Amino acid sequence: MGVQGPGTLEPGQVRAMFDRIAGLYDLMNTVMTAGMHHRWRSRAVQLAEVGPGSRVLDVATGTGDLAAALVAAVTPGGEVVGCDFSQEMLTRARAKVPAAIFDLADALELPYSDDEFDAATVGFGARNFADLGRGIAEMVRVVRPGGRVVILEITTPTREPLASFYRGWFDRVVPALGKIVGAGAAYSYLPSSVRRFPAPVELAAAMERSGMREIRYVLTAGGIIALHVGVVS
Repeated sequence: MGVQGPGTLEPGQVRAMFDRIAGLYDLMNTVMTAGMHHRWRSRAVQLAEVGPGSRVLDVATGTGDLAAALVAAVTPGGEVVGCDFSQEMLTRARAKVPAAIFDLADALELPYSDDEFDAATVGFGARNFADLGRGIAEMVRVVRPGGRVVILEITTPTREPLASFYRGWFDRVVPALGKIVGAGAAYSYLPSSVRRFPAPVELAAAMERSGMREIRYVLTAGGIIALHVGVVS
């Protein structure tokens, strides 16, 4: 899963790109999803099945929106740790979610002990893993047996007319919006990263290969968003 294909970027380039767009990230998320991304993150928290006192890791946390939703779920007595490889993203996450802990870290080499968390999540970041299998394996490693791993990601719908609308939106409108705000390259990378990402059934199979069980996924927003969850063995 780590093979670089046409239109891909090296990990250092991806990190630099996210550093550059950190100040625009929240605005663009809201515009691109009509504000629905908060609802999808709340659903991811529900699938993680965490509550007061739980300790949760949010990988590729970005500016901390999913971490914020997790904090609300584990309070009182719990702890949320968010990690990302973009320092600029983390600067904004720390300001937005002071109740969480944020670490600069690579998703492929998480600096945490085995079985350290009750759950691990990643929201809209798994498609940026240079090696998806390794990233999933690291999330599994740091979650205790019986805990959950949740992956929230954009996927490609196959049913018309939504499939045609989706292609027009992500291939034309999103890059055009990126150019307007001075981030054309980053928002041209977005649709290409989504196209490269495994289909929901393939991602479920990758999670199974990592040692998880009871894997299931939910498609929402007409099949544009997939939420996967698995239990660590």
